[in-house]
Amino acid sequence: MNGMNGANGANGRFDDAPSARHAHKTHANPWVVAGLSLLLVAAMGGSCLLGAADLELDGILQSPIFLNLRMPRVLMSVMVGAILSVCGAAYQSVFRNPLTDPYVLGVSSGASLGAAVAILLGMEALMWGVGGMALVTALLTVLLIYRIASIGNRMHTTTLLLTGVCLTLLISAMISFLMVLNQEKMDAIIFWTMGSFGSSSWSDVLMLAPVTVLGIAVVLWHGRDLNLLLAGSEAARSMGVEVERVKRVLLLATTLMVAFAVSTCGVIGFVGLIVPHAVRLVAGPDNRKVVPYSMLCGALFVLVCDTLARYMLRPSELPVGSLTSLVGAPMFIYLLYKNKKKY
Repeated sequence: MNGMNGANGANGRFDDAPSARHAHKTHANPWVVAGLSLLLVAAMGGSCLLGAADLELDGILQSPIFLNLRMPRVLMSVMVGAILSVCGAAYQSVFRNPLTDPYVLGVSSGASLGAAVAILLGMEALMWGVGGMALVTALLTVLLIYRIASIGNRMHTTTLLLTGVCLTLLISAMISFLMVLNQEKMDAIIFWTMGSFGSSSWSDVLMLAPVTVLGIAVVLWHGRDLNLLLAGSEAARSMGVEVERVKRVLLLATTLMVAFAVSTCGVIGFVGLIVPHAVRLVAGPDNRKVVPYSMLCGALFVLVCDTLARYMLRPSELPVGSLTSLVGAPMFIYLLYKNKKKY
């Protein structure tokens, strides 16, 4: 894991990372943001019309299917996609590793353990039974990892990553053990761990919306600090960045976002890795561009995947997490191949 201690990531580098002198000069192109926003709105409208039941445009706003099922689902997929992509972009800069994703801290595995326990206890019928348990265990997992990785007031990022990986493996083994002992619940646990927006409701939207807005605002506000962190902690400190405080704030904000997202829809992999990386290859490494572009592209990517997941095999549906991985993995390999001279 040598790449975790330098700008050179594991088989990847931020070769053209913005220098400290220019870290504050680049901003997102408003025309690009407007274009992506319009494309996202159009995709949301199209997604609301697609599903197991066909909806007529005449009177669609009064349709219970549209109002109570598809609208919450579309909004949840957009927010979760934005969260995972923004958190991926932030992690890749904080850890100075382009191959880091939001699940590196063990948030998703911690949430999965809580969900598995809730399912085994028969808490599915309770409002926020599974999601609430998943949120609690995700936060407890992250607190444990932070405690292990903290030395005084400083946080050792390599220890943080290694602890997250080890706990992820441990928790995965625990979940497998629980499923073997309770095979009648195995299908429900597996489906949850593969991610789905099928049970999204307006209460989920209202819960996740403020977390999404505040969390992404924190990351956007620290865009220049993320750029300077790419040059290393000492260089960032010499430019006036309170490195440890910034890292704590960003990791707290991103972890809370991922924990809330996972607790509502299960584990959706690959989004936080592929979307920021693809944006960075196209738009450059400056986080003033990468973060807002990743937010919109991630929302669009998850929305399209969820639409395909519920439309391709209707009236049945695929777990959206399996589809994001199926689409994301070949795309990521292609991007690496096309840009292998940079690595």
